[in-house]
Amino acid sequence: MAAAVLALVAGCASVSCSTVGTDGIYDLPLPGGADLGEHPYRVTVQFADVLDLVPQAAVKVNDVVVGQVESIGLGGEDGWTAQVVLALNGDVALPADAVASLRQSSLLGEKFVELAEPYRQRGAPAPADRLADGAVITADRTNRHTEVEEVFGALSLLLNGGGIGQLQTINRELSNVFDGNETEIRAFLSNVDQLVTTLDDHRSDITAALDGLNQLSTTLAGRDEQIEGALTDLTPGLRALSEQRSSLVAMLQSLDTLSDVAVDTINRGRADMVADLTAIAPVLKRLAEAGQNLPRALEILPTFPFTDEVLAGTKGDYINVFVTVEPPEDFTQPLPPLPLPPSGGN
Repeated sequence: MAAAVLALVAGCASVSCSTVGTDGIYDLPLPGGADLGEHPYRVTVQFADVLDLVPQAAVKVNDVVVGQVESIGLGGEDGWTAQVVLALNGDVALPADAVASLRQSSLLGEKFVELAEPYRQRGAPAPADRLADGAVITADRTNRHTEVEEVFGALSLLLNGGGIGQLQTINRELSNVFDGNETEIRAFLSNVDQLVTTLDDHRSDITAALDGLNQLSTTLAGRDEQIEGALTDLTPGLRALSEQRSSLVAMLQSLDTLSDVAVDTINRGRADMVADLTAIAPVLKRLAEAGQNLPRALEILPTFPFTDEVLAGTKGDYINVFVTVEPPEDFTQPLPPLPLPPSGGN
């Protein structure tokens, strides 16, 4: 009994007895733990799932232990987000946008938190601010690695009536499709290759068309008021057309009837019309051959007293008139004599 009391007193000499009694064994210092230095700082990390992470777990940067997990609790806006408080060595400098991930030291090892800089594209500048005391790494900048149990579970689902059977069905159906259709499939692939080649050759035209469409969309977006006004002004006209729909339909039906009558009339009088056009053809031909003579004669004949153009055809007190009559080729009757002018006439 005395030995037990001496052991308890010796323990209280190095560790606070109240701490052991209230917070439990997690507050006991572990051998080989992280060196936090004289001025450590604390960072809160939000995880959607911390798995079996425990306090006193290590915090690493590039596989070097730089801190430890002080506490794990719930918080965030929804009250169900894991809040992990990390104590870091004051000499560890990380950017303000650092990311955190939950990893496992080995296949069956313990969990630890890894801090790192986020991935940046080449040439992208890093922020000037550093991760400071009281900073929060939000849940959108944290993740966790896949658990061994999850891998085995997915593998079990795949092997036990899952993907393997489906792969066999897919393979069989593909074999049925390809069997005997090699020529068609080869032609299809050739057409696809030609299509892709044509599209690649017209890449600049397609880009220009898309740019033009973008410019048109921008122009239309800048003229919302005009388009809205035009659509508003069209409303009364569309309403009037809707009200007169029956009249428009009746008019179109009447036009359809009129077209039927006109077509029937043209069909019935087609022979007579062709005959009239055939008969008038010689007259039109002679008129065409007359050229400018007929218009000049028409300028003189209805005019009295005659114009100066008539003087060129006068011989003394008379006007010479020459008339040529050509009967048709099938005309066999003799021409009647021309009537003589009355006595005393010119």
